[in-house]
Amino acid sequence: MIAVLPVEGLPEVRPGDEIADLILACTSLEDGDVVVVTQKIVSKAEGRLAQVADDADRLRLIERESVRVLRRRDELVISETQQGFVCANAGVDLSNVDDGVAALLPVDPDRSARHIRDALVARTGLGAVAVVISDTFGRPWRRGLSTSPSAARAWPPSSTCGARPTPGAAPCRQPRWPSPTSWHRPPNW
Repeated sequence: MIAVLPVEGLPEVRPGDEIADLILACTSLEDGDVVVVTQKIVSKAEGRLAQVADDADRLRLIERESVRVLRRRDELVISETQQGFVCANAGVDLSNVDDGVAALLPVDPDRSARHIRDALVARTGLGAVAVVISDTFGRPWRRGLSTSPSAARAWPPSSTCGARPTPGAAPCRQPRWPSPTSWHRPPNW
């Protein structure tokens, strides 16, 4: 059975906050839990915030966070980020932050997920806790958005093989899972 439970009562996240401590102050975890953390709170906790006075500042920030710009249309820039994501405005986000501030993508989302997971495990003594960092992504030039993983630790489960083999079936082999960050990497254009 899968249950999706919100972590209620989290305070506003500030640079330097330990996300694991904030989560554990609001909820308890069990072995097998998957904790989904939004990119925005990771960016805030890691201090990935920048001052933006005007549109020219925002565009300079988008250029700085991009390894290449793929397309431009009016205010919209589709670019590849340093993390390998193809997204709008290099992930520079002005929503849910103070006025005049932009949130930037975490430098290394895999490292961020590992840090949160390691801190949760250290504080709880649990061994089977997974962390997924999620972000809202859209397809360039399409309407609609979806939440996608940008990093994960201890996910997916370490084994998909059943306890008993099926007679006559091929032997169970552990699948090779791609890195979550590779899910959004663009093809070689």
